[in-house]
Amino acid sequence: MSSMETINGASLHQGDCLQIMMQMPGDSVDGIITDPPYSSGGMFRSDRVQTTENKYTTGGILSKFPNFPGDNRDQRSFGFWVSLWLSEAYRILKPGAPICLFTDWRQYPIMSDVLQAAGFSWRGAYVWDKKNARPNKGRFRQTTEFVLWGSKGPMASHDRGVGCLPGITSCAVSKGGRFHQTGKPVELMKEVISIVEPGGIILDPFMGSGSTGVAALETGRQFVGIEYTEHYFNVAIERLGGVTVAA
Repeated sequence: MSSMETINGASLHQGDCLQIMMQMPGDSVDGIITDPPYSSGGMFRSDRVQTTENKYTTGGILSKFPNFPGDNRDQRSFGFWVSLWLSEAYRILKPGAPICLFTDWRQYPIMSDVLQAAGFSWRGAYVWDKKNARPNKGRFRQTTEFVLWGSKGPMASHDRGVGCLPGITSCAVSKGGRFHQTGKPVELMKEVISIVEPGGIILDPFMGSGSTGVAALETGRQFVGIEYTEHYFNVAIERLGGVTVAA
């Protein structure tokens, strides 16, 4: 079962993204920007089956947020799973439209493989400097995450209203407040979604607490979001309901 709410013009769906995406028309959205579960919190099975709270948080304010499912796959099953919904993503995107996928260093190789296996042209990686990552004595600090991006075939050569974009953003994880164990700040999402033409429709199949949607509405873009977990779906409804939509 799935449910749908319309908030400030955005269409928000609760349910399994693959099932919902299969019902969406082809060639219908101008960009896909999403932050799927990384399934990379542990190198071994005993690590991966831990809760997302144990894998990704150190207590404090983050401990109040519910765990989220889908984060216990090994790398092979992760690749199979991503290829399923990425194939639907390819069908739904308009020709030449961009796709952006968050990932970390562990899943970077498999994510780049399945992005291309689904039919997309892989075009590069955008770097997020988190600034305040945990220190790791005697080792390099893991201070970056990545956005692998590509397009559905050749990108349009005409002016889409998108200028020259930077390849890196420095933004603290906590900027703007926290609403999810692994949520991304709206300031960061505004930088990432700038690859989508102004006024375009953005789909986020793993919208979590709705940061992509907030960024979309505040910058004059349209938004379609999907979230499996009821708690975070309701958080997204509340957050998008409070947005001042750009004209």
